[in-house]
Amino acid sequence: MSATTSPRKPELLAPAGGMPQLDAALHAGADAIYFGLDQGFNARVRSIGFRREQLPEVMHKLHAQWVRGFLTLNTLIFDHELAQLESYIRYAAQSGVDALIVQDIGVAQLAQATAPQLPLHASTQMSITDSEGAHWAHQLGMRRVVLGRELSINEIAEISRSVPIETEVFVHGALCVSYSGQCFSSEAWGG
Repeated sequence: MSATTSPRKPELLAPAGGMPQLDAALHAGADAIYFGLDQGFNARVRSIGFRREQLPEVMHKLHAQWVRGFLTLNTLIFDHELAQLESYIRYAAQSGVDALIVQDIGVAQLAQATAPQLPLHASTQMSITDSEGAHWAHQLGMRRVVLGRELSINEIAEISRSVPIETEVFVHGALCVSYSGQCFSSEAWGG
């Protein structure tokens, strides 16, 4: 590294289940905040979430403090939900959401067709734990991949070096009993 360059500061991304959590994350210095809507399509459905009509207000509040907002649409979608999901994606783009965090390949394709300017992040629910998976997400049009929580620092570094995609990792949070992002065993045992 030369004297004229410096390492890029990692982005501090925090979750928010409602306005009090969003305010706390802003106060703590988060660079970006991810959240879901209370009407579903996100794995954070047990948190309070934001009402759809709050989305422009939330994004205005974040952007006023130079903080980015990522909307989680990271569940599997059924055919009968596609029309509602499409309206969510359009509304998210109109509201200024900075990226969608997705699990379902169909959601990614629908988002690319509906709001092609809206960046996509591959959710940890995609269970990407190697370079091949990260490369696949990149080919799908993802700008970022949220890697599985069970990876070592060396594995994360290898993926980050070998694939031209942003990588995101959890530095704090729960690891599902069975496998990061695939919480079926944890759900069955713990409700």
